Amino acid sequence: MSPSRPMSRLRLASLSCLVTLLLAPALALPASAQPAADPGDAAAPAVLTPADRGWIARIQDTLGAITTLKGRFRQTAPDGAVTGGTVWLDRPGRMRFEYDHPSPLLLVAGNGKVVFTDSSLKQTTEIPLEKTPLGLLLRPDLTLSGDVTVTGFDHSGGLLRVTLVRTATPSEGSLTLLLGDAPLSLQGWTVVDAQGRVTRIELSGLASGGAFRPGLFDTTVRN
Repeated sequence: MSPSRPMSRLRLASLSCLVTLLLAPALALPASAQPAADPGDAAAPAVLTPADRGWIARIQDTLGAITTLKGRFRQTAPDGAVTGGTVWLDRPGRMRFEYDHPSPLLLVAGNGKVVFTDSSLKQTTEIPLEKTPLGLLLRPDLTLSGDVTVTGFDHSGGLLRVTLVRTATPSEGSLTLLLGDAPLSLQGWTVVDAQGRVTRIELSGLASGGAFRPGLFDTTVRN
C-alpha cells in the first residue's frame, strides 16, 4: 500500500465531517447521548418591531413560494476549510448537494430523509429530513413560528439575517438564514451546532424554475 493512502483517507474523513456539520444540529450528539428536554430550556424569542415582523412574514412567503432552484454553493467548515459544488432544490422535500471533483461526497434529500454518501469510503448515512436544518427549508408548510422560534433578526447593508431554533429543543443548535432584500432572495445560511461549531453555506448563481433530470433526488442506497 502506498504510504500516502492513509493520509488520503484521513482527508476524506475530514471532508465527511463537513457534511455532518451541514446536517447539525441533528447530528450534534448521538441519540443515546442527547439530554432529555428541560421544561426550562425555552427558546427566547427575538424582540421584533412591526417592521421586523413584516420582513419575517415576507421571508416566510418568499421561501414558501420557492419550487425549484439550481446554483452553486460554497461551504466553510468550523476549521476554515472550504469546499464547493452544485446545489439543486425542488420543494417540498428534495435537495441535492453535489461536491466538486475530486470530492467523493454527495448529499441528497428526498423521500423524507437525507442520505449522505462518501463513495471513496463506501459509507452511507441516513438521517430523517425533519431532524435536520434542511427540513426547515424543505417542508411543505414552511413557517417561521410555532415549532420554530425566531431568536434573532438583523436588517443591514441590504441583507437580512433571521436566526431560527426548534422551539422544543433550542439547545440543539440554530439555523441563520441570509437573504438579500432587493429583490428578496435566499443567499445562504449558517448552522451552529450544540457544541457551538459554525458551518456556513453561501449560494450563488441561483436560477429558478425548470425541470430536473429523473433520478436527481434518488435516495436509494446501492452497495
